[in-house]
Amino acid sequence: MASRFFGVMGRSLLHATLAWHLYDLTGQVIWLGVLGAVEFLPVIPVAFVGGALADRRDRRDILMLTRAAAVLCAATLFVGTGGATNELWLLLGTAFVLHTAEGFEFPAASALLPTLVPRPIFQNAVFASSAVRNAAFASGPVLAGLAIDASGTRAGYAIGAGLMALSLLALLGIRRPGASDPGVRVGLESFREGLAFLRRRPALIAAMSLDMLAVIFADPTVLLAVFQKEILEVGATGYGILSGAMAGGTLIMTLVLLPRRGFERPGRVLVAAVAVFGLAVLLFGLSRWFPLSVAALAVAGMADQVSQVTRSAIIQLATPDALRGRVSGVNYVFISASNQFGAAFTGFFAAATTAVFATVAGAAACLATAAAIGSRVPALRRYRVDEAPEA
Repeated sequence: MASRFFGVMGRSLLHATLAWHLYDLTGQVIWLGVLGAVEFLPVIPVAFVGGALADRRDRRDILMLTRAAAVLCAATLFVGTGGATNELWLLLGTAFVLHTAEGFEFPAASALLPTLVPRPIFQNAVFASSAVRNAAFASGPVLAGLAIDASGTRAGYAIGAGLMALSLLALLGIRRPGASDPGVRVGLESFREGLAFLRRRPALIAAMSLDMLAVIFADPTVLLAVFQKEILEVGATGYGILSGAMAGGTLIMTLVLLPRRGFERPGRVLVAAVAVFGLAVLLFGLSRWFPLSVAALAVAGMADQVSQVTRSAIIQLATPDALRGRVSGVNYVFISASNQFGAAFTGFFAAATTAVFATVAGAAACLATAAAIGSRVPALRRYRVDEAPEA
């Protein structure tokens, strides 16, 4: 938990500092789009290798290497920025390396947690892990802003290096579980093995697809600046409240879930959570009253939190340990695709129509997707956490 907290806070702080630095350096919004593209570039290639390595090598050792790489990246930014002529390319190149390391880290971190706690309390471990992750995500950018305001971007990079170093040291308290299968091949073939397993487990592929499509169709965060200016007319303060509403809902739901037992049938809960998410986004798109818009976004954040933890429980509990790395690698592609393509889809759709139409239509598509997958994939609805994973 300590390693995850410092690691996620460090990465979110570094991302926020990089984005601010890049825009401050260039003064052009298009470079933020370039940054997003650079961060997405390593996703697919790394997924072919990262998942297999997480099954072939010791997962704790992989995490230590990726955290060490993040420390070096932050230190490079601290030393190399501050007036260099090639500063722009240093920022983009370091962002690429950071996200390459993250691509190796995600499958290893996802596959490690089920080996550290007993199966009956795994969902509770996911709830606790999610609470730590959300707190770190929320605090990282705030700390970045305070550091930049006080001493400039180099201070942000220095703090980021320190946080990643703390995350690395915390990993020393985890026992070395060893490799799940030292004979796993690394490359495209191993990625295909993960896909082949998913084809035999429709509940898993449905869980990944449902969450991915919900974000692609109905992510309202991309258009918040448009809503605050053209529809709600609430200014910068209102925009800040709108931006934090979903995170607030996520945190509330995390606190609600922490003391309770895990869901016996997480597939049903996942479908219901995505449907509630779609309804909340639909309400936000139709709202013209600021308090109602904030409440709708908070409910969407609560539903999104339930969706995240149930999807994670299904994927990790239904996958044998020897395949968890490769399946998590496939899941990493789904998550990255939903975040990047969701923002692009919503932005282009809103530009071609209106922000309200894009939001309402996206919410309707999200609801239709939940209904279609929920009705056509009975294995997802019937999945129980006490089912043993396929050998």
